[in-house]
Amino acid sequence: MRPSPSRPLRRWARAAPRMRTPEAAWRIKAAAGGRRSRLQAVRARGHVSGLRPAPPPWRPQRSEEAKAFVSAFLKRSMPKMKDEAIQDVLSRKAVILEHYARKRKKQKRKKPKSFTAKQRREMRLFEIEPEQQRYAIFLPLHELWKQYIRDLCYGLKPDAQPQMVQAKLLKADLHGAIVTVTKSKCPSYVGITGIILQEFKHVFKIITKDDKVKVVPKLNNVFSLEIDGFISYIYGSKFQFRASERSAKKFKLKGTIDL
Repeated sequence: MRPSPSRPLRRWARAAPRMRTPEAAWRIKAAAGGRRSRLQAVRARGHVSGLRPAPPPWRPQRSEEAKAFVSAFLKRSMPKMKDEAIQDVLSRKAVILEHYARKRKKQKRKKPKSFTAKQRREMRLFEIEPEQQRYAIFLPLHELWKQYIRDLCYGLKPDAQPQMVQAKLLKADLHGAIVTVTKSKCPSYVGITGIILQEFKHVFKIITKDDKVKVVPKLNNVFSLEIDGFISYIYGSKFQFRASERSAKKFKLKGTIDL
């Protein structure tokens, strides 16, 4: 940066223009004029020191200014929208200019899983304790079952149709019913009578009057059960379903069924 000429030098440049060459005079005038123009510009701004002007004091933004800013922002970001559409957005909806937290998605609650058949066998849920294997303990269960069948068959009146009673019994719950094996390909099963404790897909678990628990297969056996004078026969070979499956199954009537 070239040093600015001092006052004696400027006076000498104005007083003795003939004593110097044209090139030297042009340089001196340019240096003096540049210094003066910069000082005048700084004084006009009000800062003799030459620093940048201080920013104006902060003041809150007015509603009109904020509305104008939002309108201009929308025009820049969405140039295809008309002024009417922008005014409609400003009048009806709140425009969020800052980042906002998104709503978390609701997590579905997981349903507790039920025990599998293997886990039930390992936990021995289907086994009856030896001290509980008594016929007298399950007689109240049989009375409850009879009341359940009466309600299911509308009272089991004498004029009730046997086909209707048979259809109801095929879908009914048999836990607590007294059944008797009337026919079987295995002679040792014939004559077994007892209360049904558990029904599985292929077998009945029965407790007899002498407090013995026996497992009788459904296959190749015919069972009979009696309630209020009505006797119903169950062909076990066509009855190999779980209790939950039987309630929704449609049974077809057949004339003759072999063991």
